[in-house]
Amino acid sequence: MANTASAQKANRKIAARTAVNKARRSRMRTFIRKVEEAIAKGDRKVALEALQAAQPEIARAAQKGIVHANLASRKVSRLNHRIKALPA
Repeated sequence: MANTASAQKANRKIAARTAVNKARRSRMRTFIRKVEEAIAKGDRKVALEALQAAQPEIARAAQKGIVHANLASRKVSRLNHRIKALPA
């Protein structure tokens, strides 16, 4: 338990930031899941559209520090690679 007013305020700020970060991470994962579901169905066109929507969300998560920049880049790259492997 925080003993000082400044420590109590810090705890409140941390809780608020954590809530925002969880929401952003969840949003990013939702967009990624939509791409993966389209890939699983084998629908290349829908998968490409979903990836186009997911890329800015993944980049935004990296920019805000929710995920590491390399992780974001790797996610996009791997999704793109899986889409390209689908039959046209």
